[in-house]
Amino acid sequence: MRRRTIGASLLLTVAALAAGCGSEDDAADTATTAAATTGAETTAAPAATAARDVQIAVVTHGQASDPFWSVFKNGVDAAAKDMGVTVTYQAPQTFDMVAMSQLIDAEVAKQPDGLVVSIPDAQALKGSIDKAVAAGILVISANSGSDVFQELGILTHVGQTEYEAGLGAGHKMGEAGVKKAICVNQEVGNAALDLRCKGFGDGLKEAGGSSEVVAVELADPTGTAQRVGGSLSGVEGILTLGPTGAVPTLQALETAGQLGKIKLATFDLSPEVLEALKAGNMEFAIDQQQYLQGYLPVVFLTQFKLNGLMPGGGGVIPTGPGFVTKDTAEQVIELSKQGIR
Repeated sequence: MRRRTIGASLLLTVAALAAGCGSEDDAADTATTAAATTGAETTAAPAATAARDVQIAVVTHGQASDPFWSVFKNGVDAAAKDMGVTVTYQAPQTFDMVAMSQLIDAEVAKQPDGLVVSIPDAQALKGSIDKAVAAGILVISANSGSDVFQELGILTHVGQTEYEAGLGAGHKMGEAGVKKAICVNQEVGNAALDLRCKGFGDGLKEAGGSSEVVAVELADPTGTAQRVGGSLSGVEGILTLGPTGAVPTLQALETAGQLGKIKLATFDLSPEVLEALKAGNMEFAIDQQQYLQGYLPVVFLTQFKLNGLMPGGGGVIPTGPGFVTKDTAEQVIELSKQGIR
């Protein structure tokens, strides 16, 4: 499967980079100044520093209590342990770009060696990211921001290209015979999610269908179920943009007696999503492998700080999309229980 191919190639890259770290004493004895072949045209600082002295800050728009972001943070934590570096994780309590920019500013003031950021709204976060780059902090974006990271002077982006992932979902829905669909968006204004819905609509249009966006509130699952339930007239397919939209939608379909009849798909995985796939109540789930989105930036920043190594050539390092279906759900469930998928 495409998902496994992408994952395997990325893990090989990580293994090669991790091998380059060596021991902390080796790192302390190594002083490497290397020009990075990235779009940001940034040069790595001399690596006369042990891994234990490397400080990396991670600021995202998603809370670690969210099922999706908890897996992302598991990747961050695992990379910190594997690399032997110190990493902090910060996120606003809600989808709040003012609060997120303030968190970035606070981390930049501490002068970490590296910064990992998600970029759901480039206009709102640009000033804070510019300050980090101007301060000489190495910055990698993850999860959202694939369309804007280069213009912000960021080294590379780790994630999936959201429009293309949505486009693929639209094509698959079209192949399943869907002509009228809705895209349930729990964070309208989040550029990444908006691009998913746009790609979905365009992909379905190519198959002769159409899609409308249904806006719901992330923190209101009951309201989401009611909103979706009131939008089912004539609908043959539904795309949700994450488990927080998928679970209430499953409930709405069950209440309406349409579970397994209206074709449902979602971005991202959760135990509920995987069980729905296994039971045949969902067509597919788009897996962007968020564990790698948390893990890889920490590895890359550590290697760039110590050895001037950075994969990707300044482009996007893709972690998805992959598609999980009924046929493959069972093998993913165990990894989900471990907090990896």
